[in-house]
Amino acid sequence: MGSPRAQTVVSRLPGRLGRLVAPLLQPDAMPGAQLASWIRLALTVTLIVANVIGAVVVALLIAIVLPEPTVAATARVRAANAIAGGLYLAVAVPVGYVWGLRHFDGLAEWLASGAPPGEREQRIVLSGPVHLLKVQAVLWCVAVLIFGGLNAAYSGSLARNFALTVALAGTTTCSVAYLLSERVLRPITSRVLVDGLPERQSLPGVGARSLLAWGLGTGVPVVGMALVAAFTLAGAKYSVDKISETILALAGTAIVIGGLVTILAARAIADPIHSVADALAHVQGGRFDVRVPVYDGTEIGLLQSGFNRMSAGLAERERLRQLFGRQVGEDVARAALEGDIALGGEERDVAVLFVDLIGSTELASDRPPQEVVDIINRFFAVVVQTIDRQGGWINKFEGDGALAIFGAPIALADAYGHALAAARGAAAELARALPEYPAAVGVSAGMAVAGHIGEIQRYEYTVIGDPVNEAARLTELAKGAPGRVLASETVVRGAPAAEAAEWELGELVTLRGRRRPTRLARPRPRAND
Repeated sequence: MGSPRAQTVVSRLPGRLGRLVAPLLQPDAMPGAQLASWIRLALTVTLIVANVIGAVVVALLIAIVLPEPTVAATARVRAANAIAGGLYLAVAVPVGYVWGLRHFDGLAEWLASGAPPGEREQRIVLSGPVHLLKVQAVLWCVAVLIFGGLNAAYSGSLARNFALTVALAGTTTCSVAYLLSERVLRPITSRVLVDGLPERQSLPGVGARSLLAWGLGTGVPVVGMALVAAFTLAGAKYSVDKISETILALAGTAIVIGGLVTILAARAIADPIHSVADALAHVQGGRFDVRVPVYDGTEIGLLQSGFNRMSAGLAERERLRQLFGRQVGEDVARAALEGDIALGGEERDVAVLFVDLIGSTELASDRPPQEVVDIINRFFAVVVQTIDRQGGWINKFEGDGALAIFGAPIALADAYGHALAAARGAAAELARALPEYPAAVGVSAGMAVAGHIGEIQRYEYTVIGDPVNEAARLTELAKGAPGRVLASETVVRGAPAAEAAEWELGELVTLRGRRRPTRLARPRPRAND
């Protein structure tokens, strides 16, 4: 897909203009057959424009400012050159058109078929601008020979001047044709490079392209000025005014044509960089589905395809992070992605909450499995939301129960208070959301070991210790207690005064499997309970 900036630009253009510009800004905006017709038309216009520029340069230099020696029958010479120029254009333009576009034979059928690109399609498209440059170079070299030979009959100096002038215009035409055709071919280039750049590349790189643009657009006119100076020093009889006019014309050509070529070359580099920069801004904003079209066969194309690989990798990483986070919790997933995983653990002061659905065995035997799953999912949805609000972490789901930890893996200020608040909140929320399915909640706290256990190929982050066992036993006891929420005295004593005031201490009991007695705590009854 095209860059977000390109999509915005196209959406703001009027209908017809938008359809014309879309292939350049959004390579996927046109179907294959329509794009093939668009490419052929655009290349035709490109070749015509480039050659018209070259012909205008020749006409201006020859007719107005070219230093020429005194030649008899000057009018006849000019007429002969004008007739020869017209005849040559009449022949060279259609020959160049047929020869140049024949290189792209077969691409229309491939685009219409929608088939993936092969090595042949890549080779044809990527070498297209160089092929068109060669075609223009051959035709203008022939023109140099024709006009040099035609004027040799009148004067050797005149033949030399005509040949140099036509060569100057030819280099200008070749540079403009190359850069324009490279830009026109971007939409189809992006399609043949959809799977990346070929391993072997024989195209000119960014450095060679820049040197080519400078040499053909600016260097050649400067060489022309140097030759005029050299001919004058060698004894050619030119007037001062004529020499001045020639130098001004060549300098103007270097400024105007050189500037045009430099702009085209600069845009060929800047446009893809801007698209990558725009796409990077969207990636930084969290959009990892952004892709930029790869339409350059040089280092710029490597940059574009490299960005797409990076974006795809980030999207995959984000997807895995989300899946991982849903499995083990966001905090554990983030810690795992940011650091090395080592088996073992560390002692942490944590609060532990265990919540269990009462009567799930009977529920499973009396109702269809899908309905049971739906009830349990509704139960867990309330539990998870309540635990999250208090900064806890669901360590694991155990059938119809859940174990939540406060204070690991991420340290939590006032873990005891948050666990007690979560216990009261979960009980109240479950009573409202699932009044027909009661649940029991137990809360404990103390030192436990938190870390990764298992084997290096398969492990999980968990918390092991006495608070976990005590919370499970308190939950069992809470199933038959009023309110069905019990906590240990240790949690309440360690909680802030505001939260501790919500609880009242009760009797001492020895929980199953434990030697030391535990003083129970229950939420204080409210006036509206």
